[in-house]
Amino acid sequence: MQEVNSSSMSDIAFLLLVFFLVTTTISMDKGLSLILPAEGNEMEVNRKNIVNVLVNDQGKVLFDDKPTAIKDIKRKAISKISGNSNIIFSVLTTKRTKYKFYIEVLDQLKQAGASKISIANPNY
Repeated sequence: MQEVNSSSMSDIAFLLLVFFLVTTTISMDKGLSLILPAEGNEMEVNRKNIVNVLVNDQGKVLFDDKPTAIKDIKRKAISKISGNSNIIFSVLTTKRTKYKFYIEVLDQLKQAGASKISIANPNY
């Protein structure tokens, strides 16, 4: 009975593994790009230039103290930006706000062209 010589199988498997590791490209998820300021850069801001965006744990939004659906944030943000180019959107959530709602709000603001977004720290 003849036997198949399998002594070089491990070498071939290792070479194939190295080949696929070297030639495979890793796709990187993009996500939201936010440029964070350097630490300690605090400055006084005129209250007229701030729009508060409050998001609760059910996904309900108060945009400038008015109830607003998430899908309408982009339209309202565009009108605020066109009226004042120095506008800052302050996004505040509760500790129980789902990440999904938070990202949807940030996404709407970025789509509106908002370049100044403040991420407020929930105190409660």
